[in-house]
Amino acid sequence: MKKILVTGGSGFIGSNFIIEQITKGNKILNFDNLTYAANQDNLLEINKNSNYHFVRGNITNFERVSSKINEFNPNVIINFAAESHVDRSIDDPKEFIDTNIIGTYNLLRCSLDYYNSLSVENKINFKFIHVSTDEVYGSLGEKGYFSEDSPYKPSSPYSASKASSDHLVNAWYHTFNLPTIITNCSNNYGPYQFPEKLIPLIITSCLSGKELPIYGDGTNIRDWLYVKDHCAALDITINYGQSGETYNIGGNEEKTNLEIVNTICNILDEKIPLKNGLKYSDSIVYVKDRPGHDFRYAINSSKIQSKLNWLPKYKFEHAIAKTIDWYIENQSWWNKILNNQYDLNRLGNK
Repeated sequence: MKKILVTGGSGFIGSNFIIEQITKGNKILNFDNLTYAANQDNLLEINKNSNYHFVRGNITNFERVSSKINEFNPNVIINFAAESHVDRSIDDPKEFIDTNIIGTYNLLRCSLDYYNSLSVENKINFKFIHVSTDEVYGSLGEKGYFSEDSPYKPSSPYSASKASSDHLVNAWYHTFNLPTIITNCSNNYGPYQFPEKLIPLIITSCLSGKELPIYGDGTNIRDWLYVKDHCAALDITINYGQSGETYNIGGNEEKTNLEIVNTICNILDEKIPLKNGLKYSDSIVYVKDRPGHDFRYAINSSKIQSKLNWLPKYKFEHAIAKTIDWYIENQSWWNKILNNQYDLNRLGNK
């Protein structure tokens, strides 16, 4: 049994990761500030499990982070805590600087103090995993892939803040010998994703009878990774990843934004046809492009495949259908968000 302290565990990827780890019999402390994209409903199925514990806290608070790390005595700390929506980073960069940079710095300080207090045997088993994004590498043209050796060229306040946090994590490994690992993933999708992101935004907009906004001409390309594949990669990284390394995690599923939207519309046309004889794609509208919108992201995952023997198991066609089914079956989950926190209107239009 591992003891894993998870920061940001009530968010999309963090909650999926916690559910997977609880099923493996590991003990989890979820340290989360419960900002807008966090949702305690994500973890209802394991909330009463004796191996799951929740503490509310902000990673910028040194005393609270330090005390909880020392009380829980983890052998793994994994950092999901981050502001992550590009559009919101355009509207208010400060939140991203505070959480993604200052918060990561603070978490590293606390983790190093804790690591230095461990016995030699416990130091050998300790890892700090920092979950990051392929957006730190900037934009690709029509060809090529991001590798772990790609230079950092962030374009948005969000990606710049994540790039900064990656550099801090690397510095704590090289300067202070904290056993850190960085993972940079492509665009995730799946259950419990806050509906400001493209896939849940389109699904919930279809089911709510709203317009389906597409930035620019819809030709921007992303590599899509099903969240369960991402969680499996993180589990392998915890067990077999080497300290000081970076691992890129991608789904090998490049799609344009327009392809994504049309795929969702076509599936919903089959599952829940509109009564007026129209198709869901009739609601597509093209809107002004996002400022600084990167054209293409694509990840070369050969390192984690060859070194750690990980491969994505889910093909996009199957996983997107599973994702749509989840949002159909859990309308109360996202309706609560739309009623109280987010109305599907555009952000970051500056």
